[in-house]
Amino acid sequence: MIVTQQDFLDLDKQDPLASLRDQFEIPTGLIYLNGNSLGVLPKAAKARMADVISREWGEGLIRSWNTYNWISLPQRIGAKLAGIIGAKEHEVIVSDSTSVNLFKLAAAAVKLRPNRTKIITEPGNFPTDLYILNGVKNFINQEIEIITVPSNEVMQHINEDTALVCLTHVHYKSGTMLNMKDITTAAHAKGALMMWDLSHSTGAVPLALNDANADLAVGCGYKYLNGGPGAPAFLYVADKHLKELEQPLTGWFGHANAFAMSDDFEAAPGIEKTLCGTTPVIGASALEVGVDIMTKVEPQQLRDKSLALSEYFIRLMEPLCETYGFELATPKDQSIRGSQVSYTHPEGYAIMQALIAQDIIGDFRAPNILRFGFAPLYVQYIDLWNTVKALEKIMHEGSWDQAQFRAKNKVT
Repeated sequence: MIVTQQDFLDLDKQDPLASLRDQFEIPTGLIYLNGNSLGVLPKAAKARMADVISREWGEGLIRSWNTYNWISLPQRIGAKLAGIIGAKEHEVIVSDSTSVNLFKLAAAAVKLRPNRTKIITEPGNFPTDLYILNGVKNFINQEIEIITVPSNEVMQHINEDTALVCLTHVHYKSGTMLNMKDITTAAHAKGALMMWDLSHSTGAVPLALNDANADLAVGCGYKYLNGGPGAPAFLYVADKHLKELEQPLTGWFGHANAFAMSDDFEAAPGIEKTLCGTTPVIGASALEVGVDIMTKVEPQQLRDKSLALSEYFIRLMEPLCETYGFELATPKDQSIRGSQVSYTHPEGYAIMQALIAQDIIGDFRAPNILRFGFAPLYVQYIDLWNTVKALEKIMHEGSWDQAQFRAKNKVT
């Protein structure tokens, strides 16, 4: 039974992934439990950025689109990501942001199902998903109705009027993980398309888009993939839809021959048709470093450690829940838990700020949720012990109850 500080130190000694932590820049003494929001800096990314900036850009200049093959970055990184998300290499590409990709694919889905008028999602989904779906309604087809129902009721609401079901695989607040295969199968049974937002699952839980028969997906590059702040996102289109799919943001990089400089748009024949503007080379190069690290790790190993971290954390937190009013907002059932653990508390914001002041970094989401992310590439077991002990001291002493911790930052 794991109950002492030494037990957690021993778990780190036995951890088969422990050496991976050395590949990241983590300041001494810092406990970072926020990889579900922004991943840490891979050491190799610093060298890669220096090379891209000084040699490829500084010396190669415009020639580097050819000599260093900048032009193929979206496809090259997408092919690597395909193995991580369980897709074919030609079905995945790096492009734009998650929000932009959501718009492109949701609009495309509506066009693929022209006689259907409903998009189903869930209330409390990540805000950009809801905003973008409403944007599709307002700008693409005002006859579309956005239906929001709790995720556990989605399947019973899908019918012959449903064009698209759009859900987040792992919920950003609770960490609840949905059954991708079952929901996708239910959507297809009624002729609807299924799109998954993988932002909080890519690099944290095993994914199998092809096995689930998913139609469309989007995902984030700067969370568990450690691509850096604002890293390019990615999207997936199942092979069966690539020929027919049309997306609304027909920028020049999505042209069949971008440098023909034609007045008329002719979509590229494959996944490249989903590209829009010029690739952000510096950001994409940083993302590739993070993806390369992830491709060298067995997904099930990541999942096993992630679940162990979250399970031990939940156990350590139980006395604090009883004494100080924290309430677990994440499923105890491991089969439906992602790689984060969330708690509600009426003073959640100030409590999290007090933790951050001690170099223990999680985050807060309105109205009352404290989030702790467990990125298995670099989080240690001893981090759990130290975090809970620090939190216990903060609560016992009431040190969170200060004006400096109550003052709301713009980013929480």
